Amino acid sequence: MHQHTLRAPCHLFGCGLHTGKDSQITLLPAPVDTGIVFRLFNEGRQVEFPARVESITRTVMSTTLGADGLEVCTVEHLLAALAGLQIDNVIIDTQGYEIPAMDGSAQPFVSRIMEVGRKLQPAPRKYLKILEPLEVEEDGKTAGLYPSLAPAYSFLIDFDNPTIQTQSYKVYLTPQTFVAQLAKARTFGFMKDLTTLQNNGLALGAGLENAVALDPEGKILNPEGLRYKDEFVRHKILDAVGDLSLAGHPILGEYRGVKSGHQLNATLLKLLAKRTDCWETITAGATAQAV
Repeated sequence: MHQHTLRAPCHLFGCGLHTGKDSQITLLPAPVDTGIVFRLFNEGRQVEFPARVESITRTVMSTTLGADGLEVCTVEHLLAALAGLQIDNVIIDTQGYEIPAMDGSAQPFVSRIMEVGRKLQPAPRKYLKILEPLEVEEDGKTAGLYPSLAPAYSFLIDFDNPTIQTQSYKVYLTPQTFVAQLAKARTFGFMKDLTTLQNNGLALGAGLENAVALDPEGKILNPEGLRYKDEFVRHKILDAVGDLSLAGHPILGEYRGVKSGHQLNATLLKLLAKRTDCWETITAGATAQAV
């Protein structure tokens, strides 16, 4: 019911999934009501901005945030780890243009955060409580937020690939369910798309060490196989947890995605910011009474 930060700084280093370039980040403890803040160091400049919807600059194959001409991409897995573990206040020092891909999931971030530990802070958490449904739709894809007594995420995907096909999943989000059911789910991609992506400056750092790869026949090319039988839809929920954290406060409501992605999630967040009649800000004490 209280806000949390980290007990100590947390350092991570690795290669970016899309840029293919090395980068390093340091997660720093932050005071009450700071929120999640990125601090970028690039080209001799320092830029600071909140992890909020107004900082979104691009949503092509990942979520990119930025300000004053500096950006950092593929923030969603790190943000999902922070949201899933209920870390409210952190400053993210970033050296490079992309958050390290690690193994393509949120688990490495979770492991490092759990190593340094969470610190209880003397202030209640604030939530955005959904009062009325909000939904966006584009080309048969939908993303919506609906009233719920507890934070929940559900997703449906449908791919023309014999291994994936149609998958659906729903989870009530707590730190325990996030770690057990979502954190290890990796990003995935199709070998038939790799050349096109790389020609467009994407997936330059992609490999079997940081993504699940499938061939046109549906064969999984990773020798270790899948971590969950429905790892694909679970990863889409993981992405949504990261994207929706850009609302600025945890959402007390249910997110439902149907073949959605980063762009539609951003559209939903922008609608949420405008439709102030559809939500209210409450404290954790009110949340506990509601549940």
